Amino acid sequence: MTSEHKRLNAPKIGQTSWMSWGPYLSERQWGTVREDYTCSGDAWNAITHDMARHYAYRWGEDGIGGICDEKARVCLSVALWNGRDPILKERLFGLSNPEGNHGEDVKELYYYLDATPTHSYGKMLYKYPHAEYPYEDLVTKNRERGKHEREFEIEDTGIFNEDAYFDVTIEHAKAGPSDIYMKITARNRGSVQAPLCVVPQAWFRNTWAAGDEITAELSELDEKSALLNHQDMEDMIWHSPSAQELIYCDNESDRELLNQGANKSSYPKNSFHKYVVEGTRDAVNPEKKGTKVGSPHFMQLKPGEEKVVYVRLYSKKHRYSADPEEVFRERKKEADEFYANIQEEIANAEERDIQRQALVGLLWSKQYYYYNVAEWLDGDAKNPAPPEERKRGRNHHWRHLVNEDIISMPDKWEYPWYAAWDLAFHCIPLALVDPIFAKKQLSLMLGATYMHPNGQIPAYEWHLSDVNPPVHAWGVRRVYQIEQKRNKGIGDLEFLEEAFHKLLVNFTWWVNQKDADGNNIFQGGFLGLDNIGVFDRSAELPTGGSLSQADGTAWMAFYSLQMMQIAIELALHNPVYETSAMRFFDHFIAIAKAMTTMGGTGLWDDEDGFFYDVLNLPDGRSIPMKLKSMVGLIPLYAVEVIDAETLLKLPRFSKHMYWYMSENPEIAGIIPSVEIPGQGQRRLFSLVGADKLTRILDRLLDPDAFLSDFGIRAMSKEYEKKPYCFTLDSANVCEHMVQYQAGESDSDMFGGNSNWRGPVWFPVNYLLFESLQKFAYYFGNDLTVNYPAGSDQYLELDQVADDLAKRLISLFVRDEQGRRPVYEQGSIFNTEGFSENILFYEYFEGNNGRGMGASHQTGWTGLVAKLIHSTNASHSCL
Repeated sequence: MTSEHKRLNAPKIGQTSWMSWGPYLSERQWGTVREDYTCSGDAWNAITHDMARHYAYRWGEDGIGGICDEKARVCLSVALWNGRDPILKERLFGLSNPEGNHGEDVKELYYYLDATPTHSYGKMLYKYPHAEYPYEDLVTKNRERGKHEREFEIEDTGIFNEDAYFDVTIEHAKAGPSDIYMKITARNRGSVQAPLCVVPQAWFRNTWAAGDEITAELSELDEKSALLNHQDMEDMIWHSPSAQELIYCDNESDRELLNQGANKSSYPKNSFHKYVVEGTRDAVNPEKKGTKVGSPHFMQLKPGEEKVVYVRLYSKKHRYSADPEEVFRERKKEADEFYANIQEEIANAEERDIQRQALVGLLWSKQYYYYNVAEWLDGDAKNPAPPEERKRGRNHHWRHLVNEDIISMPDKWEYPWYAAWDLAFHCIPLALVDPIFAKKQLSLMLGATYMHPNGQIPAYEWHLSDVNPPVHAWGVRRVYQIEQKRNKGIGDLEFLEEAFHKLLVNFTWWVNQKDADGNNIFQGGFLGLDNIGVFDRSAELPTGGSLSQADGTAWMAFYSLQMMQIAIELALHNPVYETSAMRFFDHFIAIAKAMTTMGGTGLWDDEDGFFYDVLNLPDGRSIPMKLKSMVGLIPLYAVEVIDAETLLKLPRFSKHMYWYMSENPEIAGIIPSVEIPGQGQRRLFSLVGADKLTRILDRLLDPDAFLSDFGIRAMSKEYEKKPYCFTLDSANVCEHMVQYQAGESDSDMFGGNSNWRGPVWFPVNYLLFESLQKFAYYFGNDLTVNYPAGSDQYLELDQVADDLAKRLISLFVRDEQGRRPVYEQGSIFNTEGFSENILFYEYFEGNNGRGMGASHQTGWTGLVAKLIHSTNASHSCL
């Protein structure tokens, strides 16, 4: 075990563990549902970026390079001022959804450089220009652009040209579980001397304004140290050894400036801005106390010069004597040893670097998340009651939901709230570095204060009742398998069994709520695929009637197989679970039969060799929506293989399976592979046999359809020049049109900040990769396919899966000119000082691989870390 592995498994010391402090501070608390107390529910305008420096948040905090304790009671971050900006930069700037021509978007340059899972060490880089930050220019230029135009980005402003910026590196290192050093290194990357003010700061999250009877105060110990006294924590000391002075204020709103009445403090939250930027010396508390402390370091940096600022936060009871540089050297060395252990079988140095940066991004994307729906709806005792309409508005059916945990976020600026199906994908690469945390994340969504009493898993704070794809069972099983393999065959059966019983409730919710006619054809709404369809699939259809969904139904077949496999794993240790495995086998067969039946409600089109949604009209007509998209590829996910040896250990399950097939001979024509042994006498459970599989793969592997140089597109490229037109009653009028769009969306559907009509998305590609591996495990060399379609090359399916993984990985691999495809030609990101660091975007342009959407979505794009593992021989999916 490395030192970091030992820390991961170390018991708590009193109430403190190595995980008690981490980068849990959000990067955007403004513009969130939780902070919205308006009648209209307009969260983006309830608290804006401009208001945030004056407003004391209710449910969390935000900052740059921040860390906090696991309840965010004490927060640390860095504020900056270049001597020109109109505001002190205390948080990352970006456009709200109404401001951006493609929705919300952070307009900053920052990178996560290193991290360990216990957060014994962490490092990030923020790039801050010498010139005045172009806040207004970014807002105005994006407002002027339409949906068909590219976003105006921070690099487009030219403020980073000629290296006229600072590299501000923020590092954290722990001498002990509650003894934390912060090191801020400012380097002038420009050719002229430039001023900079670095303000490390610490503060208490304001819980007292909501009604909590909390005693919290910061007071000066000496000219370089402050005492932090919080009634729920042991006393701590914040020390700034190079401090020119310490300044104090209160984490309270400037109510007068916000037109909310009289101030509760003479030194509100924005006092540091007034002191540093406006030079108002009496803006801070002369009594040297409050609930926020900072240490302004004014400096002049010559070209190439670096200056370092240290601060330390430590418990009076658990202080360790150590030289800060020694602590940083030791923790960095331990981080290198930890990743060397994780990556010992990955030979390629560049792939090791890509994987480490992806895993680091995941570890930095943890966030303290707090949302008590009942309190949010009803309001706080010390504040005015919210409008009565609020109690019947957003999320009012979720009064049981009380979330207060450290949760893996998709992106702590663009998505500073969990998304249930994203989270399942996060846990796969997280399991490589911290399976305990990965298991806890999956368990959260199934817990009593998350899952609805009716069995629904909450989707995300904007609409908890939205329906995400049911991938949680798959996440549970895969994390179990990853840890089992790491532990040489020993898995956490207690975790698997507990999750299985909770998943039973959620599965039942799906069956009862999303199979409207009880015919095993499901309707799930948009299912995370935003604008992929002709219609908004979460809204009332303009045609009336209902939509039988190929993806919704396939997801339930997939869910059934995952539950069957979990039950089988449990049955190998406790035979009572065989009956559960039989039950989910029956569910799968029923769905497969309904989905592939010709005519009626069947979703398989034998003429096209593809799965489609079917529109069921009020007049009784059923019309296939013949749009070739990821919707029709998701049925490939419903595939599992069982070894002959396993079946021998499950006599009741095997007997039931053979009996079912003999009593229902028509099933053999739908899924013949259940009866026909494959390689090694294995059995295949899939919605498609060899014939349907090869027909779908003909399109999947066609460069003129789904296959791009960088993965599988979400929609066939055939619609680029000839859009899909849906016409209900008139053959001459295109009533609804869908066109292949390789880049940003021109649709406002679901906020308009993502696009499923052409780009490459990692989560759906990853599941295709796993599915191809499973088909290969069954068919072996008995099945080869033309790859790419139209070539003279025939490959086995495991070779196809391996090449798909390499295409996805290649997004981040430098070419001969040192350019990464994720950064387009001519981008500043391909120049020195930028190109060595990787941004993991939300999705990727379908033709050239350019990164788009959220720029720090190592959540599910972090799956590249698992792909790198899986493409090494001993790390195969199975």
